[in-house]
Amino acid sequence: MRAEDPRPVRLAEYRPSDFLIDAVELDVMLDPTATRVTARLRLRPNPAGRDNAALTLDGDDLNLVSAAIDGDPLRVDDLDVSPSSLTIANPPRRPFELTVTTLVDPSANTKLMGLYRSNGAYCTQCEAEGFRRITYFLDRPDVLAVYTIRIEGSEAENPVLLSNGNLVETGAAGEGRHFAVWHDPHPKPSYLFALVAGDLGVVEDQFVTMGGRKVTLKVFVEHGKEDRAVHAMESIKASMRWDEEAFGREYDLDVFMVVAVSYFNMGAMENKGLNVFNDKYVLASPETATDGDYANIEAIIAHEYFHNWTGNRITCRDWFQLCLKEGLTVFRDQEFTADMRSRPVKRISDVRGLRSVQFAEDAGPLAHPVRPEVYAEINNFYTPTVYEKGAEVIRMLKTWIGGDAFRAGMDLYFDRHDGQACTIEQFIACFAEVSGRDFSQFLRWYSQAGTPEVRIATAYDAEARTFTLDAAQSTPATPGQHTKLPVVIPLALGLVGPDGRDMPLVVGGAPAGPVFALTDETTRIVFENVEQRPAPSLFRNFSAPVKVVSDIADDDLLFLAAHDSDPFNRWQAAQTVALRHLVASVAAVRSGREPADEPRLAEALSRAFDPAESDCAYAAQIAALPSEGDVARELGEDVDPDAIHAARGFLKSAMRRRLGPQLLAAYERLAETGPYSPDAASAGRRALKVAALDLLAAGGERDGIARAHALYSGARNMTDRVMALQVLSLHASPEREDALADFARVYGQDPLLLDKWFVIQASAPLPDTIDRVETLMASPGFDIRNPNRVRSLIGTFGAGNPTQFNRPDGRGYAFVAGVVAELNASNPQVAARLLGAFRTWRSLEPQRRGKAEAALRGLADMPRLSADVADIVRRALAA
Repeated sequence: MRAEDPRPVRLAEYRPSDFLIDAVELDVMLDPTATRVTARLRLRPNPAGRDNAALTLDGDDLNLVSAAIDGDPLRVDDLDVSPSSLTIANPPRRPFELTVTTLVDPSANTKLMGLYRSNGAYCTQCEAEGFRRITYFLDRPDVLAVYTIRIEGSEAENPVLLSNGNLVETGAAGEGRHFAVWHDPHPKPSYLFALVAGDLGVVEDQFVTMGGRKVTLKVFVEHGKEDRAVHAMESIKASMRWDEEAFGREYDLDVFMVVAVSYFNMGAMENKGLNVFNDKYVLASPETATDGDYANIEAIIAHEYFHNWTGNRITCRDWFQLCLKEGLTVFRDQEFTADMRSRPVKRISDVRGLRSVQFAEDAGPLAHPVRPEVYAEINNFYTPTVYEKGAEVIRMLKTWIGGDAFRAGMDLYFDRHDGQACTIEQFIACFAEVSGRDFSQFLRWYSQAGTPEVRIATAYDAEARTFTLDAAQSTPATPGQHTKLPVVIPLALGLVGPDGRDMPLVVGGAPAGPVFALTDETTRIVFENVEQRPAPSLFRNFSAPVKVVSDIADDDLLFLAAHDSDPFNRWQAAQTVALRHLVASVAAVRSGREPADEPRLAEALSRAFDPAESDCAYAAQIAALPSEGDVARELGEDVDPDAIHAARGFLKSAMRRRLGPQLLAAYERLAETGPYSPDAASAGRRALKVAALDLLAAGGERDGIARAHALYSGARNMTDRVMALQVLSLHASPEREDALADFARVYGQDPLLLDKWFVIQASAPLPDTIDRVETLMASPGFDIRNPNRVRSLIGTFGAGNPTQFNRPDGRGYAFVAGVVAELNASNPQVAARLLGAFRTWRSLEPQRRGKAEAALRGLADMPRLSADVADIVRRALAA
């Protein structure tokens, strides 16, 4: 590794800051290439810090103009200064004011961290360590201060000047310039600072809190796109109302603002009172957005708003506690969406995502605990493990102690720690206190990497009328962690009798369950008074993020798919049968045999297309076969993506042959008849319609292809148009080429729609896809400086196209590695995230595994590798 290895940061070495900052006054004089930032910091020694310590402020690519203490200028001899730090060896041992002036170049900031330009507007991104690119500072989350910000800029070019908190003053500054002063009364860490300045349109509304306070709501977008911000505004109001009702949390400023920007490394950022969003998660209209876009906007608006309490009012002591704000807030946004839409569909969707990405991360070289104990680059730990697995840990906690105790624990957490920077232990202590339970073993979920596996063996004794369940848990070794201890695993279960009803659960002569805690390596549960052999329904509602291996036969699973009272497990039962069939089919393909048919699976899937099924969104989930990633994960090793693709294609074609008339009837029944609406029921109908269309076109069936092309041509909304194009993209045909060309001609000038066009082509499992992607990179619509374009084209190819990224010739690996190398210097965050495509390279068959390793080692040998990329490459190659 040619990059200089940064010193790892370790949780065990945490110590409080030697100094605290009580108040920050920033004066920002905007200029495209020479923005002048004057920071007045009111500091004092930290009683918990070291005596006589030097004051060292963080920096990153900064140019110091001047520094002074209590108004007295500091000489060069008084300072040890570089672009990355400023140290005062003998600062006052009393409260004092440090004034620091720096110059930054927003136009040259291609890393999109700190202060940068986005389509002519000024924007900031400070999480995790971006504030140090604006001014020298104690840039760590446990230093909380009250901020007052004065922004000055060109009145013509930047009529809108925004920052955190409440607007307290505006005025003219002379020579065509103006200023605005913002004050945030709530102490916050520097990563929550935000500044936006530009010529923006705005949509305004108002919300009255449960306490009767009137809050002004504003969504800022590019001029001409105000009509596409209406759904975002409605989502803000829905989020505020839900947080009051579900968690008792009221908003605390006079104004809440959202700004949409087109160049952004993340999805969105929860800066206090001024949320900055990637514009794809704000802008929506029936002509430009799909049902998925509407749902994502609603969820991500909610996520960032919910951070106001779980992340802002209570923040993280250090970055190792990142899951404290992110996992908890993901759980909250999941619950919000479940209440707004369909709870079963949301649960299935979340579990699909968890298994496809986080389980894969857990099983590969990038595995890490929910709370890591060491990191080299914190930007690389904004991962599915921290977010999605972190949310599952919160959900398990609630399942284990019950809803009432969970709410009481959350109330205690908010009351006890408001205004503090906290740890996981402080959070968990609140639930231990209200529930009276010992959480020491539960905390292992935060410290152990890997997905636990639970093996279930069952036995029915008709004479004794008992049903015995034996559970054994284990967690595979992961890099740096080879010894794993048992964790607390909540097992929610039911015993479904031959009549399709749940049986009473009796253990030890008393009613029991329905949640049982698996705490030892092996657990035996003996159910009594079981009159007939039941079908066990395990881990209802996915009560723990574990891999389950059971002896439950396909007959019982198919029975559960028809009768289980738990909707998640009805879906799961059919998925398990399909997954078992696909695994066997892969073996057949690799041995040169044609996969066997599975008529019982077709019968189970047919229920999704029955007119009696009222929840179309849920039916669409039932109809969706396990993904290629699901099959690869189930195989675990010696993975051949081409064999998986072929096996899944065989199954889809078999479903088409067996269910053809029913699929066609469902497709015609679900045709769009009225005006477009993004509501959950309407979106569900469209999702089920395209599920039928996808099967009708399986194997390149000409009638299905023709119907997909007709849907594309006659679509009256973007959802139908994009879904039809997605179906067409799977099969080489003239209709596919015609539709792709038409979409580019009609929508090629809209960047967000162009992203959809990129995604559809980059994900096509066809041999010419890599050539298309390389050609598209040279097209006028692609801009490698824009993270959205990169994610849509290269990110999709790497992470969303298993057969073509994992080409046996290694060309896919070399291509993505080449883009990573190109982005390494200009935007290392985006470059590092592209490497997530390699998270499962060790599970591949030998030829592909060797090619992937060669691509990674080529990156490792690059000179001047960024810390972000070097960290991922190093971990990916670690034994």
